[in-house]
Amino acid sequence: MNDAHAPPESLRPVRALTHLGPMPVREFLARHWQRAPLLIRQALPGFESPLTPSALFELSGRDEVESRLIDRVDGRWRLRHGPFRRRSIPSRKRSDWTLLVQGVDVQSEAGADLIARFRFVPDARLDDLMVSFASDGGGVGPHVDSYDVFLLQALGKRRWRIERRPDPSCKPGLPLRQLLHFRPQQEWVLEPGDLLYLPPGVAHEGVALGQCITCSIGFRTPSWADLASIWSELQSEQTSGRNVAFRDVGLTASAHPARLPTRLIEQAHRELLRSQPGRQDVAMALLRQLSEPKPRVIFERPRPPMALSHFAQAVRRGLRADRRTRMLYSERTLAINGELVPLPDPEQRRLVKSLADQRVLLARYDADPRGLPAAMLTRLYEWYLAGWIHPYWPLPQR
Repeated sequence: MNDAHAPPESLRPVRALTHLGPMPVREFLARHWQRAPLLIRQALPGFESPLTPSALFELSGRDEVESRLIDRVDGRWRLRHGPFRRRSIPSRKRSDWTLLVQGVDVQSEAGADLIARFRFVPDARLDDLMVSFASDGGGVGPHVDSYDVFLLQALGKRRWRIERRPDPSCKPGLPLRQLLHFRPQQEWVLEPGDLLYLPPGVAHEGVALGQCITCSIGFRTPSWADLASIWSELQSEQTSGRNVAFRDVGLTASAHPARLPTRLIEQAHRELLRSQPGRQDVAMALLRQLSEPKPRVIFERPRPPMALSHFAQAVRRGLRADRRTRMLYSERTLAINGELVPLPDPEQRRLVKSLADQRVLLARYDADPRGLPAAMLTRLYEWYLAGWIHPYWPLPQR
């Protein structure tokens, strides 16, 4: 049975952490973010894994989920990509293997709630939640990531070793990018609730001490190549009806026909300068790029969908964004799942920005017989039909 219409346990938004253990988040961001590694003991006291090992194994068997299995057999590293049938996953008693599952935040409500606690960093920088299970001795070897990461121990123990300025050379002939020369400078054993922050470029190696689960909250930076491509696409859309032809009135006979005309160069230069992206162009390209869902994300459309009239009543009780939905906004534009939506109306801007920030829109119109503005209601209904948002408690179907 499709549970897209089922109400969540609570419509209250998940609040971002204000402290990591005893350390205020403000202090962490000012002193450590993108600067230096930091271990925080009991950053999340009483923390429990968002998934059991069995649930993680089941998740790795889905076609839409990105998963990897890494093991060592007779000293040789192997890498396999999912989906994995349960019988293809090694016994937990066997040592030296690990299963990594990406995008747990879009596959699990518990995963979505966990990553929401790290929204003290802007959504534009949050990437995904990876959850890994490892048997005793399991790991992926010493390596370097190009992004910030929080390594949160969820179950069991893991030993981490780091090197701050590593030699980037990698071992040849391996299916993994493992460092050729790894000279660890610090070492810790993490237990549930402990958190290790690593900025980009810090070499690290994690080895399970018995069976364990680790949650990796990863961050991202815009790909400048992708950004340029998206801006070019937007520019093409904006100028599709504008065709400026080269003009060379007063042309004289050329003694050198193969020579590129100076006038052509000058005209092309002027046109390209006019097409240079301004601040708003860059903002639109960033909004589109950074709100795009991951390639394997699949939204579940309501089956059957409620009529617009029923939706208009149901939405008065509140609504929530689907955990797969990415929403970002600038001053007058919203990006939702890669689509740009102009917001000329101040009331629309207020509502949509609240939904994007809180991931829920609380019932605010019960006392207003007019309900939501018509244009806003139509927009929300389109998103509901796409599976991007869900009413809190829909009315029974007729």
